[in-house]
Amino acid sequence: MTRRYVLRRVLQLLPTTAVILLVGFLLIHLAPGDPVLALAGENGDAEYYAFVREKFGLDESLPRQLAVYAGNVLSGDLGTSYVQGRPVAQIIAERLPATLLLTGTALLLSTVVGVAVGVFTATRRRRWPDVTVTLATLAMYAAPVFLVGQLAILLLALRAGWFPVQGMTDARSSATGVARALDVGHHLVLPALALASQEVAAVARLARVGLLDELARDHIRTARAKGVGERSVVLRHALRRAMLPVVTVLGGRVGHLVAGAVVVEVVFGWPGLGRLLVTAMQARDAPIVLGVFLLVAVTVVMANLLTDLVYAWLDPRVRYG
Repeated sequence: MTRRYVLRRVLQLLPTTAVILLVGFLLIHLAPGDPVLALAGENGDAEYYAFVREKFGLDESLPRQLAVYAGNVLSGDLGTSYVQGRPVAQIIAERLPATLLLTGTALLLSTVVGVAVGVFTATRRRRWPDVTVTLATLAMYAAPVFLVGQLAILLLALRAGWFPVQGMTDARSSATGVARALDVGHHLVLPALALASQEVAAVARLARVGLLDELARDHIRTARAKGVGERSVVLRHALRRAMLPVVTVLGGRVGHLVAGAVVVEVVFGWPGLGRLLVTAMQARDAPIVLGVFLLVAVTVVMANLLTDLVYAWLDPRVRYG
């Protein structure tokens, strides 16, 4: 990996972001329905509708609206919410920490647990623990996130009473500091587990296949012939190279996590970008929808860039010109 490659990949973000902005803008503004009717109701008069269109710049042509919006984005302005009347950037900034906490926890959980499960099954190939855990991960991968979330609420929240049903904190609590952090962590467990369920299964399958492939290679047989312990063979010699397909997939799975977070946040009442997006879509609040879309898309692109760099770091054989 060279500096030239890193610079080229970073520069590629500019046209990619421009295309994302263009596609998102056109999809939202060409969708059926009139946002003015959603804002002003269906019983208003023509004069009031004209006032609303002029206020939000909806009386301009679509190319003109796109040019104005692109210019505002370049200056860091994502527009103003039709419904709330506040800057979109401010609204997103208020909801972003909750989504980052949820998706970050799910990503960390799915990576650590998935790799551990993959190592466990690969080192017990074709024995009953391998078969049992593999079948369990397949079932987890097949289960929709919303179903896992509903089952978690029914079994672990309502029946067992171990976790709260919804929200990020207890509305009746005024705790601060460590007590508040523990309260947030308690509310985080179920949504993070539900969101990570499919990802754990995907990472576990990839880690198992990659590790089995590495354990069959000549350098592993040589290490064993030299008397290297099996634990060291697996963790030091095989696992690092077996992680390459896992790292490759993790970058792409960021988008899946964000999409799943929308469902999970609605199911568990988590106050993040997912709930904000659903509410904005119902109200046809285009600036918020487009702002969230742009943020998520750029995040996925950045995750893919980071994945490429980590891939090259893990495998010294990889060289980019």
